[in-house]
Amino acid sequence: MLYSMTGYGRAEKTIADKTYLIELRSLNGKQYDIRLTMPSLLKPYEFEIRNILNEGLMRGSIECVITLSQNGSDKAIRVNKNVVKAYYAPVFELSKELGLSQENILSTLLRLPDVIGASTEIIAEDEWQLFSKLLNDAINDLNGHRKEEGKSMEDDLTVRISNIELQQAAVALLEPQRRIKIKEGLQKVLDENLGKENYDPNRLEQELIYYIEKIDISEEQVRLKNHCEYFRDVLNDKSIIKGKKLSFILQEIGREINTTGSKAYDSDVQKCVVLMKDELEKAKEQILNVL
Repeated sequence: MLYSMTGYGRAEKTIADKTYLIELRSLNGKQYDIRLTMPSLLKPYEFEIRNILNEGLMRGSIECVITLSQNGSDKAIRVNKNVVKAYYAPVFELSKELGLSQENILSTLLRLPDVIGASTEIIAEDEWQLFSKLLNDAINDLNGHRKEEGKSMEDDLTVRISNIELQQAAVALLEPQRRIKIKEGLQKVLDENLGKENYDPNRLEQELIYYIEKIDISEEQVRLKNHCEYFRDVLNDKSIIKGKKLSFILQEIGREINTTGSKAYDSDVQKCVVLMKDELEKAKEQILNVL
């Protein structure tokens, strides 16, 4: 089973008097990368949150947004009395110099910077346990989407490998005739330029055997067949993270296809090679998004 790197997960729950909404988005990426946005209330647990996300999502470019809303109670605030006292004297003196009323001096002071701030409240341990479960729910939701998309990707990759194998079978059918055409072509060149009576047929036969061995593609075809089978085995194994391994196997498949093309010296075989390369490129594009 394949998992895609892209997906979306969401979970929402009210814990005590707070409602948490967790939204997760995942895109493809070579490594694990996380962008985390969360309320200050959860800052003491940032390390634990990152660890949970890392263990649950494993790979990809992740965006996690956690929002918080209070329910049924006012958000706690604090008034910094020392700052108010520091502001008071100069504000009072300025109002006297300008002949202004001091009746609204308190409301003025409360509007000044750093006078009023949010409380330093943090969630209790039992609330954290409930929140961590909610975070795992969002991760499971995202991984569910990853699995659904991975199924369609697996079907497509299976088709690509099957198409490569079909072209490989066509190459195997063309191989005997390819050897004959190469031999006949060389003999024709010699006959036209030297004449049959001017070269030793036995010596020619030996040279042809050596030359045909040099352009033999049977080893490449065996390795290509093995790589395709291995690709299918990895697709079907139970491991979750397999994108990099599958990418490496496709590189090996591409190497054998390229070598076959460079040694073919046959237009019909070259057509099969072009079709195999086309399927390989489509498979590589899909692999970029595999977990």
